[in-house]
Amino acid sequence: MLPLYKRRILITRTRKQASDLAAQLEALGAITISIPTIEIVPPASYASLDDALARLDNFHWLIFTSANSVEAFAARLRLRESGTSVTLPKIAVIGPSTARAVEVQEFAVDLIPQRYIAESLVESLLPHAPEGRMLLVRAEEARDVIPDSLSAAGAEVTVAPAYRNQLPTSSISLVREIFASADVALDAITFTSASTVRNLIALLNHAALAIPPGIALASIGPITSEALRELGYRPTVEAAEATISALVKSLSEYFESAR
Repeated sequence: MLPLYKRRILITRTRKQASDLAAQLEALGAITISIPTIEIVPPASYASLDDALARLDNFHWLIFTSANSVEAFAARLRLRESGTSVTLPKIAVIGPSTARAVEVQEFAVDLIPQRYIAESLVESLLPHAPEGRMLLVRAEEARDVIPDSLSAAGAEVTVAPAYRNQLPTSSISLVREIFASADVALDAITFTSASTVRNLIALLNHAALAIPPGIALASIGPITSEALRELGYRPTVEAAEATISALVKSLSEYFESAR
């Protein structure tokens, strides 16, 4: 029997990003349900990013912390350069999915940390920090561990917001439909970022609901797990590394051991 046979698993990623996770879970027998808790929209202003693009050759390193930041950067670069050739700084990414997004844009990845979290990315970049000029392209609201740590180590860090994570109000009706029943038919909920945690809880709060006990809460990594704890929920499983494959593996092993 497949390890996730007939397990009903909720996916909280954006609509665009949910398909990969759904495919991997369904390949192991799961029934997946999607409630997008994040909608990717433009930042309040592109001024910082446009200014950085105008002096791109001034930077030694270009840092991406998500596939969304890569896609938004590339779209803005194409709009500005209109097909002309551009020489990019060295590129550092937080993990494999971000690296794949860079490669899709036909850029070259120069650095991936051993662990796919901000703290490990900082550690990998520290040797390049003294007098280094670094451009961090990220969400409008994000943890400041990367710019703060690299600046403290002597780097000149420019932060350029490329997108915003917005709560999709269209998901409120989905939350009510799934969670309002006294007998919620879910075996697990997957969380792939701290934002998916906070936004699902915000959607539930808006509907005056909560996550019932007995549902496995699967976290992609320590930052996501901490977000769960901060909101009063204990992660049931945490992926060994911050990748979709590792998240699926940890959830599969959990249910296999629960038989």
